[in-house]
Amino acid sequence: MQLDAAPLHTDIVPGPSSGQAHWVMTSDGKRIRVGHWNVEGARGTVLIFPGRTEYIEKYGVVANELARRGLASLAIDWRGQGLADRLIDDPLVGHVDSFTDYQKDVSAVMRTARELGLPRPYFLLAHSMGGCIGLRAVMEGLPVQAAAFTGPMWGIYLKPQLRLIATLMASVMPRIGRGHQLPPGTMTTPYVMAAPFDDNMLTTDPKMFEMMRAQTAAHPELALGGPSFVWLREALAETKHLASRTAPSLPAVTWLGTNERIVFTPRIHERMDDWKGGRLEIVEGGEHEVLMERADLRMPVYDGLEKLFLATVTS
Repeated sequence: MQLDAAPLHTDIVPGPSSGQAHWVMTSDGKRIRVGHWNVEGARGTVLIFPGRTEYIEKYGVVANELARRGLASLAIDWRGQGLADRLIDDPLVGHVDSFTDYQKDVSAVMRTARELGLPRPYFLLAHSMGGCIGLRAVMEGLPVQAAAFTGPMWGIYLKPQLRLIATLMASVMPRIGRGHQLPPGTMTTPYVMAAPFDDNMLTTDPKMFEMMRAQTAAHPELALGGPSFVWLREALAETKHLASRTAPSLPAVTWLGTNERIVFTPRIHERMDDWKGGRLEIVEGGEHEVLMERADLRMPVYDGLEKLFLATVTS
C-alpha cells in the first residue's frame, strides 16, 4: 500500500534505521502523522500512544529499546500536536473538541498498521494522555494482545484548593467564548523549555531531559504548550467516565513513579486493583516519564514490557 511520506526528524534521536513516517487522514478529515520502525524477524508490533505535547521523534529512544528485544513499533502524532493538524489558531495551545475524537485517530492508526503489513500480534504501550485514549480503545475492542501503561492520565492532578475552581472554569469559559484560551498558571512555552532540570516533573536523567529540549529547539514546529479550557473540560469528563467502566479482559501492566506529580495517582491504584489480569509496578524514585528515566530505573521497565508482550506470543 502506497502512503504519502511525511517528515521524520532523526538528527537528535535516530531510532532504528528502518524508521519512516506517513501522513494519514482520519474519518473526519484531520491529517495526522504515523511513524513506524520495523524490525527483521519481529515478534510483533508495539503501538505507542504518546502523551499530551508529545510527538513521534521523542519515542525514537523507546523504539530502539523495543527493537533490541525483537519488537517493531509504531507511534502517532495525535490531532492538535506534533506535525498533525493543529485545531485552533494558536498552534501552541493544546486543544481537542472532544476526547472521543482521539478514537478516530486510533482507527486511522490501526488501518495504517494493517496497510503497512506490520508484524502481528499488536501490543499497546500508552503514556499519560495516551493512557487515557488507550484505556477507552481497549475497552472498545482494540485488537491488541496485551496493554502497558506508564503514568497513565486516568485522572489529572490538581491541588485540592484548585480542583473546584479549575473544574468550574473549564465548564464556564467555553460557554462565554473563551474555550480556546489557556487556564491560569499555564503558558504556550513548552514545559521542557521553561522548567529547569532541577526538580522537573518528567525525569531524573539529565541526558533524557536534554534530549527533549534539543528536539524542541531543533524542531520548534513540534512544540506545544498548555491545554485549552475545552481540552481540560473534555479531559476531566473523559477520565471520570472511564473510571466508572469495567476493565477489559486483557493482560495489562502499569508502571508508576513514586514521585508522580502530573496525573492523579489514586485513580491508577483503583483501576489496577480492579483489573483482572492486571498489575501495578511501582518505580521507586521515578518521575512521570519512566521510559525516559535513569538507566537503573528505566531498564527494568523495558524488561517488564518484553516479558509482558512476548509471554502472549509464546503462550
